[in-house]
Amino acid sequence: MKRPIRGWLAAFTGGLLIVAAAAVTGAPAAQAEDNGVGAKPLLGWSSWSFVRSHPTAAVIEAQAKALKDSGLAKNGFVYANVDDFWYHCPGGQGPDVDSYGRWVTDETTFPPSGSENGIQVVADYVHSLGLKFGIYVTPGISKQAVAQNTAIQGTSYHADDIATTKNEANYNCGGMVGIDYSKPGAQAFTNSWADQFAGWGIDYLKIDGVGTSDQQDVQAWSDALRQTGRPIHLELSNNLDINNAALWNKLANGWRTGGDIECYCGPNGSSYPLTSWSSISSRFDQVAAWAPYGGPGGYNDYDSLELGNGANDGLSYDERKTQMSLWSLAASPLIIGTDLTHLDPTDLGLLKNTDVLAVDQDGIDAHRVSSGSGSQVFAKTEPNGDVLVGLFNTGSGSRLVSATAAALGLPAAADYSQRDLWNHTTTETAGTVAAAVPAHGVALYRVSPLEQASSTLPPSTVLTLGGLDAPTQTSPAAVVETFTDYGANQVKNVRLSLGAPKGATVAPASPVTFGSVPPGGTAQYGFTVTVPPTSAAFDTAAVTGTVTYKPRSGRSEQATSSGTAAVGKPVAAPFKTFGSTTAGYGQSGTQLGIRAQGSDVYGGTNEYGAIYRPGAEHDGSTTIVKVTAQTNTDPWAKAGIMVRNDITNASGSPGFVILATTPGNGYALQWDSDANGQLDSNTSKGTASYPSWLKLVRSGTSYTGYWSTDGSTWNTVGTVTVPQAAASQDVGVFATAHSAGTTGEADFDAFSTS
Repeated sequence: MKRPIRGWLAAFTGGLLIVAAAAVTGAPAAQAEDNGVGAKPLLGWSSWSFVRSHPTAAVIEAQAKALKDSGLAKNGFVYANVDDFWYHCPGGQGPDVDSYGRWVTDETTFPPSGSENGIQVVADYVHSLGLKFGIYVTPGISKQAVAQNTAIQGTSYHADDIATTKNEANYNCGGMVGIDYSKPGAQAFTNSWADQFAGWGIDYLKIDGVGTSDQQDVQAWSDALRQTGRPIHLELSNNLDINNAALWNKLANGWRTGGDIECYCGPNGSSYPLTSWSSISSRFDQVAAWAPYGGPGGYNDYDSLELGNGANDGLSYDERKTQMSLWSLAASPLIIGTDLTHLDPTDLGLLKNTDVLAVDQDGIDAHRVSSGSGSQVFAKTEPNGDVLVGLFNTGSGSRLVSATAAALGLPAAADYSQRDLWNHTTTETAGTVAAAVPAHGVALYRVSPLEQASSTLPPSTVLTLGGLDAPTQTSPAAVVETFTDYGANQVKNVRLSLGAPKGATVAPASPVTFGSVPPGGTAQYGFTVTVPPTSAAFDTAAVTGTVTYKPRSGRSEQATSSGTAAVGKPVAAPFKTFGSTTAGYGQSGTQLGIRAQGSDVYGGTNEYGAIYRPGAEHDGSTTIVKVTAQTNTDPWAKAGIMVRNDITNASGSPGFVILATTPGNGYALQWDSDANGQLDSNTSKGTASYPSWLKLVRSGTSYTGYWSTDGSTWNTVGTVTVPQAAASQDVGVFATAHSAGTTGEADFDAFSTS
């Protein structure tokens, strides 16, 4: 659980190649845990995302009460789970233990009541609400138990008889070592701990820090929980090896497929924002790879559902719907991680959407139908023949996402009903499931074959605006408006129009009319937008396309689609521009702007847009720029100063150093320490705010980076040495979205180098 996700991603991606061919159906695995729980994906709440390292009895009880009072419990969210930090953790010697080597409850945060342990007190309260209660452990045995050679309850054996010297993962306390399960007393120790938990009324146990080497621990806990006679859900965490998926499925009710969903990008250690889009989008490949391994008894767990606190979730409204849709299609446990005592009403509505919850609770894993640039399609077939399909837009800007009925596994039919599970509307389609999906958004449908073409359902139609995908357009900007009828019957009186804000000019100014559009046909027209000039580096205008039409089913219908036309002003000498990714540029006086995509600038990835001065960096140079604004496309999006021997040689130029603002990781100084043309070292300080000033000072081949929030008081990020820095280097400003297919904007002012 408590680890940043950057480190594990490359290794996990490699693992995907092994199983990609197998990820073709959502059929439940044959060998599943049969301990009486886990028939459906678990619904509930856990403390880690929001509460983190400060759980108390009062906090957990308040969250449990909110789970009930909000009505979420009536929708099936019945587990209230405390994560780490419920026990005494004095330091590296390991958790404090009782006379039988088991962790000791922190009585200051979970006070006992009479003879009842503090955890049992909370469990009793949670049960009084009609809910279930969960707790957290890590594999192995505490070093303190070994040092004290504590007895193993009910046996003549002691801790030293079963302990190894191998360190076990305990992320926040440490001090755990392995257990040799071939030794007498080993299973008895785990049994005694499981018996204690059962006596406290535990209904859910999460074992964190589980790796491939912990298979015997998982087997021991599975056996131990079973012998208690109490049905206890067993959950494994985290980033488990997919090559052992069959074993996890056999021994547990759920298993984390990746690292933490939390972004750990809040200022000064704040829980907010809880997560980020990059954390959510990283799960698409996991869902595709792990699809064959979940089913009744045990499910693939994609980590906490970060819905509930509005903007503090760290996700846009559409991104929140995407997370819940993807998790539900994947039949993942839905464990809410937010603060239930301050629920956002809109988020609560998303969480209580019974149509979407039913997608999760069918217990069937969806498979990936298609994956393209900026879009993904996942689907699964229900026992009654319905197909549940998610059309996902992982890029920036609204885009058409579609799949044919055949590709989705639907039988040939005269027509299909298409139920929108978020909007609760039903249309008909002749054979293509399609939607104009907003950036980072989703369209989630239940599709059913019909015996004949419907004359009562309105047709499925899509309106899109083309020409707005590029980071910048020329003026006047060309916008292509396209209306498509996916229904089984023609529509009539189709009128296309385009609106723009005051000051902008749209041509033609009046609607364009088409008498009819046949089934599967389109009506298309090109408009132009003259964007009003401003003093900014980019001139922008929000545009809205509108279509009205009359279907066979009755009254006239209307649909809209929105986008932004962005026109960059020419960049003048002595500046030049370069992009190793899709990028656009603008300049207005001293203001510079870059609208860029790009996966990252680090390691072997060098995707950026830059405005730079060739050869202007030298020994003794001081470069300063004001970063006035930056789009939060990712916590590691970067905007700032770049120095390289050759900025246009993105794949290999040495002498490479950047000083950047990042939305979630403060002010970062990154450099190429071995002169191979790739950034490989990082130091970061502070919390980025806007505007901010960056200053990079060169002395020989050493560079010192500074940041300021007022342009006069400077704070040091660090001093680094950059081998093979040429006597004269390129220097300028750059931006990368750190999110493939997503455009982010960075605005600068007062760039100077001397």
